Amino acid sequence: MTDVFHGFEGSYLGNAERLRPDSIMECKICWSVYDPAQGCATWQIPPGTPFADLPDHWRCPTCDGAREQFMVVPPAVAAPPGMPDATRPTTPVSPMAEQEGTGSPPESDEADGPARSMEAAFREIHRGQMRGIPLLNEVLGVRAVGFRPYGGHFLGILITPWFMNLILAPGMADDWSGLVSGDKELIEFPSGRYEFTIVNRAARADMPWLPPYKACSLFSPVFEFTTMLQAVETARAALAALLDPTANPDHEPEAPAPPPEPVAAAPAMPSRRGLLFGAARSRGGA
Repeated sequence: MTDVFHGFEGSYLGNAERLRPDSIMECKICWSVYDPAQGCATWQIPPGTPFADLPDHWRCPTCDGAREQFMVVPPAVAAPPGMPDATRPTTPVSPMAEQEGTGSPPESDEADGPARSMEAAFREIHRGQMRGIPLLNEVLGVRAVGFRPYGGHFLGILITPWFMNLILAPGMADDWSGLVSGDKELIEFPSGRYEFTIVNRAARADMPWLPPYKACSLFSPVFEFTTMLQAVETARAALAALLDPTANPDHEPEAPAPPPEPVAAAPAMPSRRGLLFGAARSRGGA
């Protein structure tokens, strides 16, 4: 019986015989990539080291996941809209995964496109590449929460059955095609600086329909959540905190304004009647 190829050749599972020396591997928890041609600077692994030859103590440099959590990255995967029916994934998806109306709409019409593109891409990934993986929380679906323009890019949170990430997607004027997957970048927000990981699957041609983006992991895996509503409310709260300058540990509250100086009361101005009768009394007295 032959299985339909969905993008991953299978889990590593400690069997080095299943790997080619040039096999590119990807962490199925945080999606960090190990490319033998590049090695791993975090663990001081020199370029040219096959994944099977990594030392036993090596772990994912991003999420500290074990080597057994890595999957083989295929050379190419066709875009979902062009998939023939015979190769489209047919694995049933939990009804909760396709619930509509459980997320929050984008904050602006301008952000609707990037939000819906991310949702469509990760629904396909859920159906295909992530099927049967035990780290999935199937009460959750794929949902883009609160996407909005931010600094010329698009900012929001993406919920999936296996992670909740802050996402910074490219704006109309951005060219992120040259970004390298796995690179890190510190990005400033009102509440502080946060480390984002570059994800550029199009650069490896295995998923050209998913544009490059930057991700900051909030939860992975996501077993803390028992309902989709709970996950969405958590995402909304996280976005609000991210953009709240009072949450910044370096934030200096504004000094209270000093009380206004007391104003001396102006002498009462006599009325015209008072002036006239006062003058008359003066003359009479004189």
